Amino acid sequence: MTDASAKPDKRKGLPLHWKMGIGFCAGLLLGLIVHTTSGADAQWVQWLTSYVTQPAGTLFLRLIFMLVIPLLFSALVVGVAEMGDIRSLGRIGWRTLGYTVVVSGIAVAIGLLLVNWLKPGAGVDPAAAQQMLDAGAERAQAIISSNASGGGQPSGINMLLSIVPDNVVGAAGNNEILGVMFFALMVGIGLVLTRSDNTGTFKRAVEGLFEISMTLIGLVIRLAPYAVFCFMFNLAALFGWDLLIKLGAYVGVVVLALALHMIVVYSAAVRFAGWSPLAWFKQIQEVMVMAFSTASSNATLPTSLRVAEQNLKLPNKVSRFVLTVGATANQNGTALFEGVTVLFLAQFFGVELDIGQQFMVMFVCILGGIGTAGVPAGSLPVVALICAMVGVPPEGIGIILGVDRFLDMCRTTLNVTGDLVLATMVSRGEEDEAEPAAGA
Repeated sequence: MTDASAKPDKRKGLPLHWKMGIGFCAGLLLGLIVHTTSGADAQWVQWLTSYVTQPAGTLFLRLIFMLVIPLLFSALVVGVAEMGDIRSLGRIGWRTLGYTVVVSGIAVAIGLLLVNWLKPGAGVDPAAAQQMLDAGAERAQAIISSNASGGGQPSGINMLLSIVPDNVVGAAGNNEILGVMFFALMVGIGLVLTRSDNTGTFKRAVEGLFEISMTLIGLVIRLAPYAVFCFMFNLAALFGWDLLIKLGAYVGVVVLALALHMIVVYSAAVRFAGWSPLAWFKQIQEVMVMAFSTASSNATLPTSLRVAEQNLKLPNKVSRFVLTVGATANQNGTALFEGVTVLFLAQFFGVELDIGQQFMVMFVCILGGIGTAGVPAGSLPVVALICAMVGVPPEGIGIILGVDRFLDMCRTTLNVTGDLVLATMVSRGEEDEAEPAAGA
């Protein structure tokens, strides 16, 4: 029996994030070789990406998304129920909201300052831009028409109304995460306010659902290195580095802004929470690799929850609440990206935006970061919406569609890291009280 248990330990010698790193590098290298030697238009390359690597990566994401709704619901219900009283929930909730708005505001401000200073939109070659605009015209038009018909991101008062679902089952079926979160929040508050044997039984059932979801996702996560290989192979084989070079100034400004926010703002935030930034980032490196590879906050949520509990030792009542809410509502990288992209397109099309308009862009980007779906390319409808608001042609998003996958990976890494930063800050001075009693 001892030998049998020793063998799995040896197999687990290589941490998951290293395996994902190997998959990432192998997929990128092989994809670049294929792109250089055969080209993206080769028939066998099109067949391989369309029928093998793309479906394999999509299958992995679908398996994760299949389990995200039950995980998100159970984590948020249990997290709220473990608060113990409404005052604790209110304190943690308001602190979470306050930190989210402040840090997202800083992120957007960094992006807007860099765009105004470096002006990446002024350096794009018009011929290359027109070619990219034509290449992404069909997809861009689909995003714009989706917004126009009401099927995209809700705006204004509709955004607030959409938080409260009239049918929670329909909201879950349509992947309306905010609606599911609101329902879970209400159920959690109901558990806090209603103390009885029946509600205790219900809470234990929801805790069981959370544990089952985490176990199943743990099995799916083992496929992550292969999925990462497929994602990177597709990106490199179809686009190579050509597209990144053509839009180098724009990509450079986005990545620089994301890096500044990550290194400066997040380091200061975790220092404020009592952590050494180097030690803190070392503890969450698996989450960062997962976020970069999948380009999805929702797909990374299970890993974030586990790392917050096992590596950062954060109180469960805080981490489950903050990380679950943060997967949709605390997206600093998305808010930053949206601001940079809108101003980049404004510069490219020669649309002058005054200070008032830029502040409006900043405000809508903060709101957009709160309401954007935590899935790949979830921010593009918001970008099209903001462009239309300030007089920038929305079809301009066709220019950046080719590099969006890479930038999505970068901004998702910032988003997910920001969720853990937020949980670390909110956890300051908080302790789990329910867990010791349950263990006893």
